[in-house]
Amino acid sequence: MGFLRIRTIVDERPGRLASLAGALAERGGNILGLSVQTDADGTVDEFVADIPADPGTVRAALEGAGGRRVHVVPATAHELTDEPTRALLLASRLRAAPWRLPELLADLLRADDGRWIYGEAVSDLPDPTQLVVPVAARRAVRLRRAGLPFTLTETARAASFVRLAQPPAEHPAAEQVIRLADGAQVHVKPLTGIYRAAVRDLHDRCSPEARRFRYFTSMPALPPRMFDRLCDRTRGHSLVAGHDGQVVAMANLMFTPDPGIAEMAFLVEDRWQGRGLGARLARMLVTEARDLGYAEVRATMLADNARMRRMLVSLGATLGYTEDPGVVEARLPVGALITT
Repeated sequence: MGFLRIRTIVDERPGRLASLAGALAERGGNILGLSVQTDADGTVDEFVADIPADPGTVRAALEGAGGRRVHVVPATAHELTDEPTRALLLASRLRAAPWRLPELLADLLRADDGRWIYGEAVSDLPDPTQLVVPVAARRAVRLRRAGLPFTLTETARAASFVRLAQPPAEHPAAEQVIRLADGAQVHVKPLTGIYRAAVRDLHDRCSPEARRFRYFTSMPALPPRMFDRLCDRTRGHSLVAGHDGQVVAMANLMFTPDPGIAEMAFLVEDRWQGRGLGARLARMLVTEARDLGYAEVRATMLADNARMRRMLVSLGATLGYTEDPGVVEARLPVGALITT
């Protein structure tokens, strides 16, 4: 048949990729390109292969090898170009002609069609073969691609690409003031070394259970090296929430080696729990992750941390057990959260 673009969701288990590659090889396939993406249902492996078998045969072979939601569409030799180089060339063209955003965005994601939409219709569409990429409050680009749903990784790429066409945003204020439902005002700032003593005092005031939920052990004090790591902006972005001269909560967004995925964690002083502070901080972290180009934020928590589970589910996260029955993982696509 020639070139095919093949996409399948796979379980994150050792040897699964080898099984898929073997299934293609048995049908005479030669893999010419491979990428790994993140989606709401798991890891997505995408192949560009030169294979004589028809799409139906390829789909059945990959399903037999453990692939889920297998999509097979025709491809061309043009799609074998180096992806980073292609993206940089498109970015250069966009900077020179930002009004061509729909056309260039469609080219970036190999969509069949890209066009402006205006007004109330800029909200996300339920059809996975259509993608709405917000550009302004009442303006967006809608992409269509028959036969190949858009992934969360592609959504993050599209959002990053759109920002190239927008004027530079003003640098956000170093401090944000949020008002909780009970009227309390909390000042949120980036975590830096000047808060070392305040974070130490926060740990002193937190109960052993609050610390156990955050660190999986009732850590009485935050080790200096861990505090320094949380302050390192190359490893993640962390926030502290202050009230009346004290740090009452800390929220951490940590970068991971996994493409498109960041992790978040929280420590909230006991008397501030259940007042909505954790949810507000979570929204800030997810917004930060989105702006940094991440597709998904994950949180690992103890199974008996009911308050954390409820809060993340209320924000749109899905929960799943890990290999440790006492540990739960929450997965929150950045697009699932409507930031207020």
